[in-house]
Parts: sequence; C-alpha cells; structure tokens
Amino acid sequence: MPLRIVFFGTAELAVASLANLAALASKSDCELLAVVTQPDKPRGRDLLLQPSPVKAAALRLQLPVLQPKRARDETFLQELRQLAPDLIVVVAYGQILPQALLDIPKHGSLNVHTSLLPRHRGAAPIQWAILNGDSETGVTIMKMDAGLDTGPILAERRTPICDSDTAQTLHDRLAPLGAELLVETISPWISGKIRPRQQPEGGSYARKIEKADGLIDWQESAEEVWRKIRAFTPWPGAFSYLQTGAQKRLIKIWEATPTEQSGAPGTILTVSREGFTVAAGSGSIAISSVQPEAKKRMTAREFLAGNPLSPGQAFTR
Repeated sequence: MPLRIVFFGTAELAVASLANLAALASKSDCELLAVVTQPDKPRGRDLLLQPSPVKAAALRLQLPVLQPKRARDETFLQELRQLAPDLIVVVAYGQILPQALLDIPKHGSLNVHTSLLPRHRGAAPIQWAILNGDSETGVTIMKMDAGLDTGPILAERRTPICDSDTAQTLHDRLAPLGAELLVETISPWISGKIRPRQQPEGGSYARKIEKADGLIDWQESAEEVWRKIRAFTPWPGAFSYLQTGAQKRLIKIWEATPTEQSGAPGTILTVSREGFTVAAGSGSIAISSVQPEAKKRMTAREFLAGNPLSPGQAFTR
C-alpha cells in the first residue's frame, strides 16, 4: 500500500514543500491525496477573488484542492476521515488545527516550521528572528499537537542570519531548506527510525506582524531601527514621516546601514549625493533606498534629486 498524504498549506513559503512532496509521490511508493488551503480571498484594486499561492501550485500540479472555511468544521473532518490519509503535512496553513484532525492519520501530522524551536513559536518566526538580532535560525520538522508549535521535534537544520538578510531573503532560503528536510524526514519517520524529542523549556511567541508595526521609533538605537528595516522588507515595510513645513510625508525605507554619528533622534544629520543619515536614539542610520507614499521604490540619490533635504530636517511619528 502506498503512503497516503494530505498536504495543508496556504502561503508562498509552503509551495516548495508541496512541490517536493509531489515529486516524491511521482517516483516513490506514496500518494498525494489532496491539498488543503485557505479559501480564495479578494485582492488588488478591484478586490477580485484570488487563489492562495499553494492553490495555484496545486492546480499546476493537477492535484485535488479542498478549501474549508474552518478546518475544525465537522463536515470537513468527516471528508478528511473518508480520504483516510496515513500522514498529514502542514506548512504555513494559517489556522490552528484541532486535535481531532491531527489524530486522523496513523502516522500523525508533521509541520515544517521556520525557526529552531522553541526559539520562535507562532506566525512570524522569520521576522522576529531578525528583529531580535538572532545570529542564526533554521527549520524544524515537528510532530504536531494541539498547542501552538509545541510538539516534539523530529529534525532540524540551521542557517546563519547575515547582515544582508531581510525577511524576504531569509524566507527564500528557508522555504527550500524546509522542503528538503521534510522529504528526508518522512521515510525514517514512517519506518520508526526517528525518536521524537520534546522541546526544551523557554522560547518566545512570534506574533503576527501588523502594518502598524512598521512605524519607526527613532528613539530606539540605530541597531534596532536597522533590524526593523530588514525584518519588515518587503512587508509591511519600515516607514516614518518626513516633516516638510506644515506637512508630513510617509516614507518607506528599504535599505539602510547603521553608523556611529549622533544627534537628536529623527533629525537628518548629513545629506550627500548617495543618500542621507538620520539620527537614532544611539547612533544613526544611513539611508540608501526609499519609497515615498504612492511612488515607486527608488535610490536615495533619485529621491534627493526631486526632494532636496537639509541637515536639521526631521522624521517624526
């Protein structure tokens, strides 16, 4: 009998894992029964219904797609029981799954989590790893329980967090890393060669990021502001308001580096052909790429060509 798998996923992060599972199913003794993802959501200016990245990938792979509004609904649970999967795999699905669902497959439910558990449990481990100044992160394959990322660990793989990393570059490195580790873990898990280990005590909760989190507090240190810029690239973006006379303009900051200059927090200290430097609570930030509200992203040099700045002007909240 082939190993029967149901895959749960929604976000772009899960697409690589789905692709690897589909490839595994095509060349080994397993079957991908269905892909479960969140319902289509309105997006864009016209608010047209759009499929999740995982649904789009599943359709390309010609896989059956299920889209329950709530995974804990009894109607869906009954449908899942009828599919009779041996294993459930969950990657960035977006809902907490009930124990009744996790107990359906005889080999349990596995999750690919983009943190070295228990360091960052929750919805946004990639962003919070950068925000907290972690030197490394990684992926964990976990046997799921009813808690929030609290199940026993089956496997993990590490990667350093570089000064050049943003949430986007880290996401793009962790997605295939998790997909590879998932496929490597399934066979030894099913055959009983892996002994799960309980998570150590401690860890932190990586809550979901909201748009308002991107607002820069210039009272924070240059190091903290710099980490926020990297953690919130590409979304929601780190932003501040440039005071110009009686008006304030929202400016999103895409690229910057910390420097040792000092001054009143939020004050522009220097302006050059290549950019400008803003004082933080300690140190300062040299800004090299920005995006004014309702405009495209541009270099600081391009911005200054049409928006001359002077030392002493200030960014405010």
